[in-house]
Amino acid sequence: MVDVMSLQVKLQQKVAHKLILTPALQQAIKLLPLSTVELSDMLNQEIVENPMLEETPLQDGQVSEVDQSVEKITEPAETGTQSVDSWDDSDYEYFFGDYLDDGSRPNVPKEVKDLPPIENIVSTTTTLSDHLNWQVLSSTEDGTVRSIALAIIGNLDSDGYLEASVEELTSMGDWSTVDVKEALRIVQDFDPAGVGARDLQECMLLQLRQLRLQDPLTERIVAEHLDLLERHKEQELSKTLGLSVADVKHHIHVIQQLDPKPGSRYHPRESQYVVPDIYVVKVDDEYKAVLNEEGVPQLRISSEYRHLLERKDENSQDTRTYVKERFRSALWLIKSIEQRRKTIQRVANSIIQFQRDFLDYGILRLRPLVLREVANDISMHESTVSRVVNNKYMHTPQGVFEMKFLFQSGFNSSFGNSVSSAVIKQRIQQIIAKEDDRKPLSDSKVSTILQEEGLVLARRTIAKYREELRIPGSTQRKVV
Repeated sequence: MVDVMSLQVKLQQKVAHKLILTPALQQAIKLLPLSTVELSDMLNQEIVENPMLEETPLQDGQVSEVDQSVEKITEPAETGTQSVDSWDDSDYEYFFGDYLDDGSRPNVPKEVKDLPPIENIVSTTTTLSDHLNWQVLSSTEDGTVRSIALAIIGNLDSDGYLEASVEELTSMGDWSTVDVKEALRIVQDFDPAGVGARDLQECMLLQLRQLRLQDPLTERIVAEHLDLLERHKEQELSKTLGLSVADVKHHIHVIQQLDPKPGSRYHPRESQYVVPDIYVVKVDDEYKAVLNEEGVPQLRISSEYRHLLERKDENSQDTRTYVKERFRSALWLIKSIEQRRKTIQRVANSIIQFQRDFLDYGILRLRPLVLREVANDISMHESTVSRVVNNKYMHTPQGVFEMKFLFQSGFNSSFGNSVSSAVIKQRIQQIIAKEDDRKPLSDSKVSTILQEEGLVLARRTIAKYREELRIPGSTQRKVV
């Protein structure tokens, strides 16, 4: 006989906390780390993919059609045999809020910019490849050599150096090693001088030959003693070559006129302009954070597609389901943009309050700051603050800085105050800039000077900051 007690149903109740990321929250987290430029690109892509979204800024005094149709969409379904549409039971107040009337932000008059000059449109810049290809066609009629030369040009980097070996070039076609070397010789005679070299040493030797600056001693310095030259060992070069220091300096002067990157003139480095995400403005002796939304599309719901929801009898269920999904996605995006704006402003305003002295007086008054201080100030998690400051720039009265720069580790001075690492780096720069070039200061000496100023830092810390500042060691800085 089965024991009845063993068949008792046991019920257990367990309480647990579980984080559920709603679509709106996921959208907000996704948008938060984006810079202004990245946000603009992302929204433009969303406009293409979601027909419910449109960029149609309202003019001053224009009445939004969205507000006029909200009541129509949210009217209760008629009683009868007609089934109730779940869309009509949605929480419209939550979805709509203030985002359907005027788009995702207040209207800002668009600046009418002048078109670029006509010469900027019709003119093109000659590239290194174009320049070399023209020389190939003008210098030889041998089809094989010409083909190899074009292959060599195709394997040059932006500075004009050959990235492929003779063996690799030979394997690219039915070519002999002799033909490849001949084609390489021809290319190395082209303008600019030094192009087609495989390393810096060969580049300099090619230039000395092509520019007719050959001198046995100059070529010997480049070919055999380039390491001494790089380390400014004039005295050692003088002893090795049996020359006076003055003669050595003469040869060094000739070498210094050579171009270590001959192809760079045909690939000008375009300036990378930083677009500030936040502007710090001063109003009535108080600094405020203003988001830069120039170029960011202003979004609103498309009235054409929205009206499809009103015509229940004219559209299939599949059509209404698709439109509903796109509608929800559009509203989540608009709401997330607004949440992103508020979050960034809160974080930026908190940073401004902590770094008020920096904004007024400059980098020497930059105080140590960590994510936790800002997070506690605005009751946010540190990870949220980290997402906000990531890849964003702030335009301040002291210049444009990456937001991460305003967070600095600190050291306690003997005077009781805390000094940021940025201030210490700048002080190291100032100390080294004033040193005697013939007797440069060692890291230990710099540490001693800072210790006299109340900052106790180890020699290893000084060396670390010096390397971050890309300042050579005392040996490399010594001028004989």
